Amino acid sequence: MLHIKNLDDGLEVFKALGSELRINVLKLLLENGEMNMNELASNLGITNGAMTSHIKKLEQAGIVKVTTEHGGHGNQKLCRVAVDKVLVEIEAQETENEKNIYNTEVQIGHYSDYKVFPTCGLATVNALVGEVDDPRYFAHPDRINAGIIWFTRGYVEYIIPNLLPSATKIDQITLSLELSSEAPGVNNDWPSDISFILNDVKIGTWTSPGDYGDVQGIFTPDWWFPNWNQYGLLKMIEINRKGTFVDGLKISDVNIYRFNLDYKSTIRFRFEVPDDAENIGGLTIFGSGFGNYNQGIKVRIAYSPM
Repeated sequence: MLHIKNLDDGLEVFKALGSELRINVLKLLLENGEMNMNELASNLGITNGAMTSHIKKLEQAGIVKVTTEHGGHGNQKLCRVAVDKVLVEIEAQETENEKNIYNTEVQIGHYSDYKVFPTCGLATVNALVGEVDDPRYFAHPDRINAGIIWFTRGYVEYIIPNLLPSATKIDQITLSLELSSEAPGVNNDWPSDISFILNDVKIGTWTSPGDYGDVQGIFTPDWWFPNWNQYGLLKMIEINRKGTFVDGLKISDVNIYRFNLDYKSTIRFRFEVPDDAENIGGLTIFGSGFGNYNQGIKVRIAYSPM
C-alpha cells in the first residue's frame, strides 16, 4: 500500500496516474502479473522509447517496480505493479504533529509470546528454521532472524518499544506490515479472519482474501519453494481517538484513549487467528527479505504532553 499523508507529497503519484496510457499500462500489468518493456509497447502501439518514459514516471511514483533480467539475448527490464492500494489522507490529522512522532520497527521474529498450530513454520532469508509444522521451533534461537512466519490458527505477540519522552501520552498508534492467509500450498482465494489485539483488548478484525503464490515475491529468496507463500498485502492498522482503522477504513469503535497509554506503558500487540473465527484461514507475516515490501513491523506513535 502506498500511503500519502498530505496532498503535496502525492504530487508525483497524481501526475503518474493522470494519463490514460499509464492507466492502461497498469491494467496490463495487473492482468499479466509481469511484462517487459517490449511487450508493453507492442500491446499499446507505442515506441519503446515512449514506453520507457511512461514506466519511469510510474517507477518514480512508487507504483511500478522494474527489475533487470539477464538472459541469452541481453538484458530486459521486467515491470510489475508494486502496490495494492493508494491511500490519500485529505483531512489533516490533529495528532500528526511532526515534532511529536516516534518511529520504530520490530522485526517479525522478535515476538514476545506465541501459541501456534500447524500448518506452521518460519524461515530466515537463508533457510528454514528447524522443521515445518512443529510449533516447538518457534522457540528456536534463530527465530529472531526470521523473515517469514506462518500458522493456521493461534497468535504471535510483540512488545512495541516505548521510548517516548517523559511526561507524554500516546494519542495514536499506526502499524504497517505485510500479511496474507495460510493455505495448504497457496490459494489466492482463501479468506482468513485476523484479529488485532492491543494489551489484551481486541481492537478489530480484518479478513485476508488469500495466500498468494501466483508469482514470486519481489524480495522472496530464490531458494524458497515455488508452491509456498510468495507475498502478501501491505496493511496499515491505526488506532486513534476516533477508533481503529485498516487502510483508512474503520473496523471498530475501540479508540486509543481506552488504554490510557503514556511514556511508561508496556505496549503489546497481538496478531491472532482465533478458534472461533468464521474463516480460519491462517496467517502469514512477511518481514525483511521476503514478500514485496522488505520490512518488518513499522510502528509510528503520535504523542503529546500529559
